[in-house]
Amino acid sequence: MVAGGATLAPLAVAMGDSAGIGPEITAKAWEAHAVEGLAPFFAVGDPAAVRAVWNGPIAPIGDPREAFAAFDTALPILTIGDTGAVVPGAPSLGTAHVALQALELATGLASVGAAGALVTGPVSKAQLYAIGYTHPGQTEFVAERCGITADNAVMMLAGPTLRVVPITVHVPLAQVPSLISPELVVAKGRVTARGLQRNFGISHPRLAFAGLNPHAGEGGAIGREEIDVLLPAIERLRAEGIDATGPFAADTLFHARARAGYDAALCLYHDQALIPIKTLHFDDGVNMTLGLPIVRTSPDHGTAFGIAGQGVAHPGAMIAAIRMAAEAARRRAEAAA
Repeated sequence: MVAGGATLAPLAVAMGDSAGIGPEITAKAWEAHAVEGLAPFFAVGDPAAVRAVWNGPIAPIGDPREAFAAFDTALPILTIGDTGAVVPGAPSLGTAHVALQALELATGLASVGAAGALVTGPVSKAQLYAIGYTHPGQTEFVAERCGITADNAVMMLAGPTLRVVPITVHVPLAQVPSLISPELVVAKGRVTARGLQRNFGISHPRLAFAGLNPHAGEGGAIGREEIDVLLPAIERLRAEGIDATGPFAADTLFHARARAGYDAALCLYHDQALIPIKTLHFDDGVNMTLGLPIVRTSPDHGTAFGIAGQGVAHPGAMIAAIRMAAEAARRRAEAAA
């Protein structure tokens, strides 16, 4: 329930590539919904992909609202496409087409309020690129469909004890120094602070910035990005009333005592952010996109084609993604009421 007694619309789970573990972890999340206290959700994709890896009950639906009646006894699925025979672990152009169609529909349903939030399963970028997909990832696709520029959409990886934001994402490491600027750092900091307020209910978010260089540059002796880029950006954020600190040496930013001092750590490149979050929360890490008019989360892992169909895929991250999406959607609804 949300403010005023209204019921949150069921969440849309785009299952991702039919040949990956998305269908399995979606089904396993439904199996655990009562124990985990998950909000009602429905899958979007090819039911054959679920039947290829799971023997549980499925309820085909034609409208998201039908998910409420079906959810207690079966996994509701809004059917997209027909990939033919689905072979777990063997992606194809057909599974890529279904993944893209499911993503498009689920995003649209969340955008118009027919779904309470969007949860996206893992996709194969190689397969998507083969069918003409041009976005770096699902984050950029969802942002575009929501009318948000890529620079104003922030990828946050979150677990029970850590939240991190990579300021640059899927770019070569050698390009990072030339890509970061005070303007980019400030923009990412603003979106992060606002996202922590809207999605996590943190009234006064604390942001900690990692340095780019070893020892955060050692006062300029090992690089000047901390002095020329990060410090001016942090000062601008502070002037706007945002609790921003740093830059800190990245090797001392993620131990337990350090994590207690901030609500999110902003890092300069992909691995600087993802190594600590995956070390601490490999089975329950969530990718959340900040800066969108909708709530979007995703399990923080890939398609895992190598184990697809073996029944061993762990649903923890999908369960966490569904739970986080529902909690964020409720907070937004209550704040808007």
